[in-house]
Amino acid sequence: MTESLSQAIETLQRSRSMLEPVLASFEKRVAQFGADPRSAFWKDEEWQKRRYDILSRLFDEPDRLGGISITDFGCGYGAFFDYLADRPVMKNSRYTGIDMSAAMIEEANARIRDSRATFQSHLIATETADYTVVCGTYNMNLGANRDEWADYVKASLEQLWSKTTKAMGFNMLRFDAPDQYPGLYYADGMEFVKFCNETLSPDITYTDDRPLPDWTIIIRR
Repeated sequence: MTESLSQAIETLQRSRSMLEPVLASFEKRVAQFGADPRSAFWKDEEWQKRRYDILSRLFDEPDRLGGISITDFGCGYGAFFDYLADRPVMKNSRYTGIDMSAAMIEEANARIRDSRATFQSHLIATETADYTVVCGTYNMNLGANRDEWADYVKASLEQLWSKTTKAMGFNMLRFDAPDQYPGLYYADGMEFVKFCNETLSPDITYTDDRPLPDWTIIIRR
């Protein structure tokens, strides 16, 4: 393990208390709404699908026919697996959904009985995968210190990248989004482009996803 990765894991461990209010909020939502975009605080199913369309660009052309492994970090109730399940990319593929919310994982396991999918409650990726997807996972910070939250996000990305062999895609809310709400984290995409370029890989694609209030970064080995 590199010194940088070791420091990232220490940062994640220190972040547990900061994440507790966020965890409690998601646990309450999934108890209220179940397998519904509202449980993940998405506007609606259409915008949720648009985000998945964008993040799916990370799959290399040959891998769109399947035979790959995918980690979905912050998987919630498994909506991204629902999106992928009947697509060629999931033929002979393996999907691992990870979420810090045990209630979300319980909901995913109750709904999805597919041998290609497994769900785990963790704060990190524990297994290596070809591709890692992180959709909306870092958007809610419930008023946490911005610098501390950015440190947590970067540490999480570094840990996930250490378990990714081909490409990783993640999105976040734009700092200049027109409608901004308390408790959400709006990030400067260029800050994270710089971080990824210096710490993870120079092979980066950045997109501004308007009319969504997001940007997306895809990083390749």
